[in-house]
Amino acid sequence: MPKAEKIEKVAALKARIEAAEALVITDYRGLSVSDASDVRGSLREAGAHFTVVKNSLLKRAADEAGLDGIKDMLDGPTAVTFIRDDPVAASKRLMEATRRYPTLVLRGAYVEGRFLSGEQAQALAELESREVTLAKLAGALKGEMVRAASMFQALQGRFLGLVEGLRGKAEAAAPEPEPVPVTEPAPATETETETEAETEHEGEE
Repeated sequence: MPKAEKIEKVAALKARIEAAEALVITDYRGLSVSDASDVRGSLREAGAHFTVVKNSLLKRAADEAGLDGIKDMLDGPTAVTFIRDDPVAASKRLMEATRRYPTLVLRGAYVEGRFLSGEQAQALAELESREVTLAKLAGALKGEMVRAASMFQALQGRFLGLVEGLRGKAEAAAPEPEPVPVTEPAPATETETETEAETEHEGEE
């Protein structure tokens, strides 16, 4: 392979490695072109890209990307699954493919900054997918919100009942207002009556 072409392919592999959420290394010996196409289509639906690579190119690209540990997985014909989305969902698809095509063997994986053995990569496929985990989390949070709302309503009801009770006690304990006495006008004396009569008589003259 010409040097320029090799450099270009290494750069492309490095870019894929850096853009991937996870990598799964498999041995694909015995897999026909048709079988590989089927695996590739299944993984594409899970947001992953399955491709056959040369060990020398992948090793160099991994070294440049800072993943020197991949070299321990490169023994024999190699295919790499570059996972862009949920590693668990893609691993499940890959494990389904290994059951259909026993010659497809998991050698290892690189997920969230850690290198996994073939057995650990298989265990990854047995975990729940991100969608299922998020759905369960959402359900749990919804349940907690409903429970919190019910608790709040109960506390609110108890608080209002307490306020009403205190108001009733306050009204019962308040003293009744004393009646205001009504003052009757004092009866006029004889002198006052005579004076008023004289005043009226003078007015008539």
